[in-house]
Amino acid sequence: MSGWSASIRSENSAETRTQGRMNHKFFSLMASAGAIAAALVLILIPKIEKAEAASESQAVETVNVVNTEDPGEMRRTAVMLIKSDGHYWARTLVNRKASVDFMVDTGASTVALTQEDAQKMGLRPRDLAYDIEIRTAGGITYGADVMIDSIRIGEVEIRDVRGVVMQDVLTQSLLGMSFLRELYSYEFRSDRLIIRQ
Repeated sequence: MSGWSASIRSENSAETRTQGRMNHKFFSLMASAGAIAAALVLILIPKIEKAEAASESQAVETVNVVNTEDPGEMRRTAVMLIKSDGHYWARTLVNRKASVDFMVDTGASTVALTQEDAQKMGLRPRDLAYDIEIRTAGGITYGADVMIDSIRIGEVEIRDVRGVVMQDVLTQSLLGMSFLRELYSYEFRSDRLIIRQ
């Protein structure tokens, strides 16, 4: 009986050691997994937050935010956000070659171009005839009548747009009504300007 009892104790002792080693390995494995998970959290979360913050700040400064086809109406659509200066801005492709940032101005009867932007789109401002009298809040100035082949914002493109190159005063090109009235619609909705063609 004592031999049998010693044998059982020996087996139980071996099982206990084996189980203890397995428990030790299991806990070691779990501790390692926890350490890896903690390291991933410490490394990845700040990177993800940084990437999200960068994309949010980029979205605020982006001129055109969304260019989509409106599936309900099958119309080409572009959406612009208001910028920190309180104005809507449009990054355009003019004459299919020049990138020009326009400030949207519904109070301007026509598209108005700075000398610099006119030159970027292929015009020669020095050779133009500045014979159009324009009354502004600052007084009378002069401009040259031009025809712009195309102005594109995202998927929206308007051709043969009347514009005027300003002789002086203008520091920023304006996207006026000679462009906007050629659209199917435009609407201001909170911080967005939505244009449809």
